[in-house]
Amino acid sequence: MQKKTQILDAEGISRALARITHEIIERSHGAEDLCLLGVKTRGVPLARRLSDNLYRFEGIRVPVGHLDVTHHRDDLTEAEREGTVGECFFPCDVTGRTVIIVDDVLYTGRTARAAMEAVFAAGRAGAIRLAVLVDRGHRELPIRPDHVGKNVPTSKTEKISVLLTECDGEDGAYICEL
Repeated sequence: MQKKTQILDAEGISRALARITHEIIERSHGAEDLCLLGVKTRGVPLARRLSDNLYRFEGIRVPVGHLDVTHHRDDLTEAEREGTVGECFFPCDVTGRTVIIVDDVLYTGRTARAAMEAVFAAGRAGAIRLAVLVDRGHRELPIRPDHVGKNVPTSKTEKISVLLTECDGEDGAYICEL
């Protein structure tokens, strides 16, 4: 895969996450009763960064968990799902809370749908919202993010690659040719 264009650098990612954090605070009227769930792999460090921002801005530690949505995906065969762990960690009871699913890139909507299924399996959340760093379009399902760092129209022959220090040693987002 060849990097074509950088769409976010480290500063851009930081600004986008600060903006998303403020949107979350405004829409939730604070940070009480929130739970952040990062979709593995890069959604997890993004959720942690949002939690750190919420603490910095509101003084409230918002619990962070993670979702491995492999077992809830509808675009994988049983054979492809077999042997995967599909581990989810819920840091609190989601019942009645506003759960914010955090992911790096929103594309077809299938990962977001699978993440919602994982939350449904854990309890009855008061609300579920979706926060993504990059929305690239091409939805196959009627799913729309509530909080977006950057909208980037792409062709189907392109891919968005998000790199994060916690996983990749650097921060950046790129449009890549397949």
